[in-house]
Amino acid sequence: MAMVAAVLAGGESRRMGEPKAALELEGRTLLERAVGAAHAAGLRPVVVAKADTTLPRVDAERWDEPVDPRHPLAGIVAALRAAGSDGIVALACDTPFVPPRLLRALAERPRTTLVRAGGRLHPLPGRYAADSCAPLADALARSAPLQQALLDLGAEILDEPDGPALLNVNHPQDLEAARAWLASNPQSGAGNR
Repeated sequence: MAMVAAVLAGGESRRMGEPKAALELEGRTLLERAVGAAHAAGLRPVVVAKADTTLPRVDAERWDEPVDPRHPLAGIVAALRAAGSDGIVALACDTPFVPPRLLRALAERPRTTLVRAGGRLHPLPGRYAADSCAPLADALARSAPLQQALLDLGAEILDEPDGPALLNVNHPQDLEAARAWLASNPQSGAGNR
């Protein structure tokens, strides 16, 4: 069976002001785009969200994460617990241009691996090996800052060229920037993911 690609969609979307998973780019929701990238990478997409989160329909199973705590690690830990010994590739529903090749490269890594682009480490997308579950669950229980919890894992690093692959759509202006990028790069293939 293919490795699980945990598409995290449990955030509150406070900065956006409306549910990010349902926002559209070129006629497809951000959630559809993330699930599509996981399928294209040969992974098994599973949407991970709070039980009370309403999401658009997609071609993926859904796993509920606990309602509390509200912490960026909650979805990762819930997915690791459900996925078992293979671990997961985790990605956010609000990164519409994540290329399938990057998800495949992460899935091929045996150890927990974070992506570095633009001079900074990104927790998503990332490869989370099964042995990262206990330390991340401990960090979650302590409400540890996300970056510190990830640094404490001693994760491997996968370098990605800076560009739209890791663009996060957190604010309305980010959505406009994504639309502008697609309009100026129609041959990129990113519009079809």
